[in-house]
Amino acid sequence: MSVQFNHTIVGCRDHRETAEFWADILGLDIGEEWGPFIPIALAHGAAFDFAKVPPVITEIQPQHYAFLVSEAEFDAAYAKIQRYRLDHWADPHQHLPNEINHNDGGRGVYFLDPNGHYLELITVPYGGWPE
Repeated sequence: MSVQFNHTIVGCRDHRETAEFWADILGLDIGEEWGPFIPIALAHGAAFDFAKVPPVITEIQPQHYAFLVSEAEFDAAYAKIQRYRLDHWADPHQHLPNEINHNDGGRGVYFLDPNGHYLELITVPYGGWPE
């Protein structure tokens, strides 16, 4: 068996709110809550498990999560970003507000989740599709 990415834990203040936000934007289903985790599975079997950070943690360290999506999935997600009036940018440095990029011949956008995690949607992988 080759090494495969299986899951990661996303720390958040409200794991239900965060799981619902990600599932809504990405058009995915929330899995059954298991212990302290609320999972969202991706197409290739990997999962994000959302968990509340302990109350002693006063600040969540933002992480970056990038998703390769189809053109239709991008359209649906970007419509939600606009409808919810989420701040979003064409670049990771947040210099191009309320825009998308067209890197590598596709489209991309950056925005924040309710905990300040950096989310990115792209329709073409970095460097373009392999030939």
